[in-house]
Amino acid sequence: MVSYILFPALFNMPTDNFDPPLKLTIGRFVRFWREVHGLSQEELAFRLDSSQRHISRIEGGSGRPSEAMVKDIATVMELGQRDSNHLLIAAGYAPIVKQVDFHAPELKWLRKSMVMTLRALDPYPTAILDSSGNFLMVNRGWVGFYQHNIDPKNLKQITNYYDFIFSREGAGNIISNWENTLSVILMSLTQLGLFSNKEADIALVQKLAQHPSVPEDWKQRAAQLEPMASYRVQMQIDNALRRFFSVISTVGALGPNAFVSEPNLSIQTLYPEDEDFDISSFLDDKLEHPLLFY
Repeated sequence: MVSYILFPALFNMPTDNFDPPLKLTIGRFVRFWREVHGLSQEELAFRLDSSQRHISRIEGGSGRPSEAMVKDIATVMELGQRDSNHLLIAAGYAPIVKQVDFHAPELKWLRKSMVMTLRALDPYPTAILDSSGNFLMVNRGWVGFYQHNIDPKNLKQITNYYDFIFSREGAGNIISNWENTLSVILMSLTQLGLFSNKEADIALVQKLAQHPSVPEDWKQRAAQLEPMASYRVQMQIDNALRRFFSVISTVGALGPNAFVSEPNLSIQTLYPEDEDFDISSFLDDKLEHPLLFY
């Protein structure tokens, strides 16, 4: 589950010999890029239609530029998306995320590497997700595992991970006793919506919260819990209760804006808690799915 709670910690970081005790991070970024471009404070202020005193206060950590000024600084410095977002995050503003088409020709190398990853993780059920939770690829283990419990026709129509795990037509029909997990997922998505203020993010939370598997007190439950890279689920398989670890790892850029750089991918895998449970029994040579590419 993706969480954006790391950003506030970047906005204000403790430093020595400074009063007040907190110093804005944006100043270090502005000074760094100004020196990279060989600009004086006076020259940068001139290009920004500002004052040298204001630039000095920003670099000293006692002044905070407006969001518009941060964007102007990025323009003057000719910064790309990654470095522009670093400036915005350091100043306490939301980064600008530009969606990238995973199927674009220039990302052929990435798709190939993801197929290799999926092959390597067989027979453990694994899916590749984009930043909106849409399924991009699945492995044979994923198809065989869920096809054993879900009608293959319904399984082929699933497009979004969150819909899949909440819906009674998807995994929500076979996963039990995980109200807390659903609550944490909803809280993470809610805070993403508060952070991005995008209609699509807000609408997703409203939609998922209506599922009957979501407890009425999900906000209170989630407030007492922290999101983790792994959570447990349990399913009825062949009249036996089986428990699994659901582990999510990310594929993205390095640095503070790793979670908002595109393409931002998640790899979601199920591992049986019982090591003696032979999950490979769900595999066969006739497995088919629109997102199975090998």
